[in-house]
Amino acid sequence: MTRVLIIEDEDKLASLLSDYCRHAGFEPTVCQRGAAGLQHLRDQGADVVLLDLMLPDGDGLDVCKEMRRFSSVPILIISAKVDELDRLLGLELGADDYICKPFSPREVIARIKVILRRLQQPASNDSNLQLDADRLTISLAGQTLSLTAVEFALMQALADHPGYIRSRQQLMDRIYDDHRIVSDRTIDSHVKKLRQKLAERFPGIPFIDSVYGAGYRLGSLSPETAE
Repeated sequence: MTRVLIIEDEDKLASLLSDYCRHAGFEPTVCQRGAAGLQHLRDQGADVVLLDLMLPDGDGLDVCKEMRRFSSVPILIISAKVDELDRLLGLELGADDYICKPFSPREVIARIKVILRRLQQPASNDSNLQLDADRLTISLAGQTLSLTAVEFALMQALADHPGYIRSRQQLMDRIYDDHRIVSDRTIDSHVKKLRQKLAERFPGIPFIDSVYGAGYRLGSLSPETAE
């Protein structure tokens, strides 16, 4: 059963989300403070996290950042902050999705299901690059890297079509298959974050090429061709 960790201090909203999660067949757990949510994730784990940004004991963005230090669990931020800058900051810190209040609980459930479907997609057939959808990891030349759900979906979309350019719209359709409207900057933010992680684990290998005015494609997997 999918375990959903809800970090939300508003009793009514937390209860509503829990009810909808149970109805969808998920197993919800509510923590009203960021510290409690972090401890629960460390001790018992979760398959998806719903994270409010305005918590009694601090900023949810700090909680998100801390989670990414030890877990690749999919994180969906739920917040009354609707500015694009806030959304991009959340994505930069490792969140997989950003849902603005007020929202429909059905939309939250739909987005959770989108992430779960994304994680069940088959790995790439590329013989050099290994993608593990169950563990959200990629491996190359004996090195393994853990990714977030969105980062993995982005890498999967590029690896499924090696050498071919994927437009930002194609990547958005692959990552967000509920057809929501997101800006090009959202994809660029995900790519930037993914490139940073790839460069740290696989130095000198240009995994993702930018094609001016067109989009992105899977780059060389050989360090000898790196610039």
